[in-house]
Amino acid sequence: MIKQLNSNEIIKLLGTDFGIQNDGQIEKELYVSPEQLINVVKKLKNSKDASFDLLTCISGIDYVEYFQVVYHLTSTVHKHSCVLKVNLYGRSDLVCPSVYDLWQGADFQEREIWDLLGIYFEGHPNMKRIFLWDGFEGHPLRRDYLESPR
Repeated sequence: MIKQLNSNEIIKLLGTDFGIQNDGQIEKELYVSPEQLINVVKKLKNSKDASFDLLTCISGIDYVEYFQVVYHLTSTVHKHSCVLKVNLYGRSDLVCPSVYDLWQGADFQEREIWDLLGIYFEGHPNMKRIFLWDGFEGHPLRRDYLESPR
């Protein structure tokens, strides 16, 4: 059985390297800034106590006030998992660092989020549409997307 780590347990694995502290709440996920993301996931993947060797999935969400990228990580070694969330503010020029260099399984997932929500993954080696054709205008899963009249 896989145990899902809470925010306190994830912070304990990270140590004091990132200045991430518990705000008193015990959550099922840990919020990370886009600037911290790559260093945090590198530590979670490469630390022998964490060993998050599997990127289970990446999701993108449009909450109107902000966008969110959600990472589900699993350690097949320690049989635990965690959820990291990155909030991106604004409606244009949304950029999140790519985790492709750590987990090649991020390839299609990051491209799908780019294609459908318009979040660009900086550092991805092939950031282009995966479902929609070149020349398609907009990103259809955004809440502000309006289909052109027929």
